[in-house]
Amino acid sequence: MTAAEISRIAGVTRATVSNWRRRHEDFPAPAGGTESSPLYELEAVRAWLESRGQISAATPSEELRTRLRLHPAGSGAAARLLPLVLAAAPAAKASAGSLRDLPDTELVGRAEALARDLAAGVPGAEEAGFDSDDTGALRALLRCVDEESGLAALDVLAERELDDSASSGTYPTPEPLADLMARLVGPPSAGTSYPAHVLDPACGSGTLLEAAARRGATDLYGQDAVPVQAQRAAVRLRLTRPDADLTARIGDSLRADAFPGLAADAVLCNPPYGDRDWGHEELAYDPRWAFGVPARAEPELAWVQHALSHLRPGGHAVLLLPPATAARASGRRVRAELIRTGAVRAVVALPAGAAVPLHIGLQLWVLQHPDAGAAGRTAVLFVDTAGTADTLSDDTGRPRRRREPLDWAALTRTVLRHWDAFRSAPGSFTGEPGAARAVPAVELLDELVDLTPARHVRAAREDADPAEVARQAGDHLRQLALRADVLGEEARRGAWQPAADGRRREWRTAAVSDLARGGALEILRAGPPGKGGPAAAAWREEHADRPVLTGADIARGEPGSGSVGDLSADSSPVVEAGDVLIRIVRGGSGTVTRVADEGDRGAVLGSMVVLLRPDPSRLDPSFLAGFLEADDNLAGASTGSTTVQVQPGRLRVPLLPLEQQRRYGEAFRRVRALRRAADQSADLARRAAGLLTGGLTSGALEPPEAAGTGS
Repeated sequence: MTAAEISRIAGVTRATVSNWRRRHEDFPAPAGGTESSPLYELEAVRAWLESRGQISAATPSEELRTRLRLHPAGSGAAARLLPLVLAAAPAAKASAGSLRDLPDTELVGRAEALARDLAAGVPGAEEAGFDSDDTGALRALLRCVDEESGLAALDVLAERELDDSASSGTYPTPEPLADLMARLVGPPSAGTSYPAHVLDPACGSGTLLEAAARRGATDLYGQDAVPVQAQRAAVRLRLTRPDADLTARIGDSLRADAFPGLAADAVLCNPPYGDRDWGHEELAYDPRWAFGVPARAEPELAWVQHALSHLRPGGHAVLLLPPATAARASGRRVRAELIRTGAVRAVVALPAGAAVPLHIGLQLWVLQHPDAGAAGRTAVLFVDTAGTADTLSDDTGRPRRRREPLDWAALTRTVLRHWDAFRSAPGSFTGEPGAARAVPAVELLDELVDLTPARHVRAAREDADPAEVARQAGDHLRQLALRADVLGEEARRGAWQPAADGRRREWRTAAVSDLARGGALEILRAGPPGKGGPAAAAWREEHADRPVLTGADIARGEPGSGSVGDLSADSSPVVEAGDVLIRIVRGGSGTVTRVADEGDRGAVLGSMVVLLRPDPSRLDPSFLAGFLEADDNLAGASTGSTTVQVQPGRLRVPLLPLEQQRRYGEAFRRVRALRRAADQSADLARRAAGLLTGGLTSGALEPPEAAGTGS
């Protein structure tokens, strides 16, 4: 282990570790590494810390990660522990809760029995066999499950197993992207049921299937060539969507399809990236290649046809693909056949940084089974969102050292707005110059069959009606001027003064969990995943017309967009004005906290949102929300690696008199209003600038006359 890892498990700085090395002769000697970056024997370091009475400050997930490192690489310890993560499920908590109190001699046997009971439905789960060497890891796992979450423990185990297996092509799908993909295969209008049967043939950690289940999918099918990924998906879905029926399998979907007869309502997939060894030779005569045999260099087109082969007539699929798939010469014939048959409905270009590999702007391909109705599909929608994130330079023109986070809320709105308009009326879709365009299929069938969105969307500016371009630009500029006035008013409201005496304010603080124990606030969540029953049915019927506030709604600053049917819980709290809402999954842009107003009153709390209900005589809601959203506060209360989750009970709040709280609360309200106005102004400015630039370069607009000139 490195000096940095020692500092984390000991709860000290790296400088302290360096001092220990210099001042204590009995500090463990390096066991490897280099002179500038030495490595130490983990067990020796732990023994030295224990001999000094150094209490570990490691979080439960860090402790689990450390314990797993005591097992040699390739031992499969993490895989054997995977079923025990399901101890976080409500049905298993009672039997798992007492394990931590057992002596080592009893712990091993009881853990084996529990693992066997929980392994049903986890593909390839081995007959769990533990011995005395596993007790440390077992206790660390149970603590992580109990004090953090099952998902946090699952991420640590999968991370270790993937490191041991040196697996490639296991790139995660970010949750906002998974949500967008799940919505693209959804119904065109509210009131229509979501696809029930959904397949992911390269399911990874199960993020896409979970996103589909949140929107209403009931029968889920997942397969992955990496055993721990298929197991991870099975455990994840059992924890988060126990109401869904999941069938998970281990295996290469192209070489050994686990669901050969399945005709799903929808397919979602983020296939392995750049895999040239996908089975080109042995699969040359495979019946799935209805649109042409993919070249060896075109594994993505093999996955496209695999997805189409698993769709019922009219069903949709969305795949995340590299941009080269749209343009490589080796794939021209297959792309042409996909266009001729109406199988490709849309191609969406995403900004670089949307998903791994981060330096490439990936694409979403929206497909539809070419059934008898495909004859009417005479156009393909192209959407270019690559301008959503400016990652090239800062205001001075220098390259950015860090990639700015994507505005997933704005990107999602843009893509869905164009997709919904296109599929409801493809023939009359007008598009947006520089952003979206419907291209007749016959125009795409040239010598290149290039489906790169930028090539078609930017060309659309040349076809735009000058009067329409001028009207749209004028509308954007008028809205921008109004919004700029609002932004200016917010920026000019009062002066911000430095703290008295030039010294930074410091306060005593308390954890949210301590405030809850003291009665200053309540912590409310959606109930655990339930099993239904008369009481649950009655609750759902009573609240059926109420919107559900989701984490995405909080990030976007929008009203509740979910429905009670999406909830896995049998019941959930109803929001009141003055409640403080926290989305517990961090990632993307947007706010993490929100103070519920009258518009939120009566909404149902979503499953990934925590509600704090403060006592108004002791806590000001805006003060509470403002301090909870501080970056350092969130960082100190977050756990997980792939999925970073906020543990609300760990967030800290200054202990101030109510009058001072209200002053800070008013200041935080001003800051939120300023941020909202700035976001709206920036969005309008980007769109207006794009329209004006496109209009000028395409010849649709004339440059305005300089001030003081004219005829």
